[in-house]
Amino acid sequence: MSKRITPFASQYCSTLDRLKEAIRRKRPGLLRRGVVLQHDNATPHSANLTQQWLQRYGWEILPHPAHSPDLAPSDFHLFGPLKRHLGGMAFETEDDLISELRNWFDNLDVDFFRVGINLLLTRWQKCIDLHGDYVEK
Repeated sequence: MSKRITPFASQYCSTLDRLKEAIRRKRPGLLRRGVVLQHDNATPHSANLTQQWLQRYGWEILPHPAHSPDLAPSDFHLFGPLKRHLGGMAFETEDDLISELRNWFDNLDVDFFRVGINLLLTRWQKCIDLHGDYVEK
């Protein structure tokens, strides 16, 4: 199998379709102004199918240096608070876990996400200043 072909690319494109539809419903003007997406260099993200999808809809991709989880808002802003929230909890079923996760996300204030995105700008600048080296040292 070629490095640029992956069975997960079609699944990722389906996820992008759902994201596009959610943006269309919740922030319709954003699709007209243009979407800037950050994702890492995982194979489904760099696959030809995904690249064709992104070109078709004109979405811009922020470059993501290899091995830089310190530039992913989920890593530096989301997972810590989520881990603290879930700490010590036990779930009988997967549905119980999913319910708790949905409840936690539904109750996050919009400022939580705004702070994470704003931190990304600072972290990108630090990465540039460090010539692409890890931000967290």
